[in-house]
Amino acid sequence: MSALVFLAQQESDTARLGAALGKALPARTTVALVGTLGAGKTRLVQAVAATCEIPVGEVVSPTFTLCHEYHGRRTIYHFDAYRLRDDDEFLELGPDEYFDAPALTFVEWGDRVVDCLPRRRVEIAIEVVGETERTFRITFVGEGWEAVQAELARLLATG
Repeated sequence: MSALVFLAQQESDTARLGAALGKALPARTTVALVGTLGAGKTRLVQAVAATCEIPVGEVVSPTFTLCHEYHGRRTIYHFDAYRLRDDDEFLELGPDEYFDAPALTFVEWGDRVVDCLPRRRVEIAIEVVGETERTFRITFVGEGWEAVQAELARLLATG
C-alpha cells in the first residue's frame, strides 16, 4: 500500500483535491472515506461530483437513505455506513453491483465495513487539524495504482 498526503488549508483546497480525484480515478474505483463527524467526507464527494458535472446541491449525506446515485459526465454512488449495525446489513444493500459498475463509488465511514469493500480500493482518511484545515491521507490498497497515484500527485502539484 502506498499513500499520498494532502493538506487542505481551506475549503478551496478540498475542492481542488476533489477535482483531481474526479479526473484521476478510473471507473470502477471504490473509495472508503474515514473521518469524524464534520471532517468533510460529504464535502469531498461534492467536490468530486462537481468535476463530474453533477450539481453540488444534489450531493447530500446519505446517512438516512444509505445510498445515493448521482448521474453526470460520470456516475457516482455514495454510501454511508454510519448507521449500519454490521457487515450483513451493508451487504443487504447489494454493494457488489455498485462496485462493479463503471462509476466511482464512495463509502462514508468505510472503516465500519472494510471487510465488505473490494480488495483493490482507495482509502481516504480525513483528519481535522484546524477550523478550516484538513489532512487527507490517500492510501491506494491493492496493486496497479502507480499510474493513478502519479497522475493524482501531478494534478495536485499543478493546482
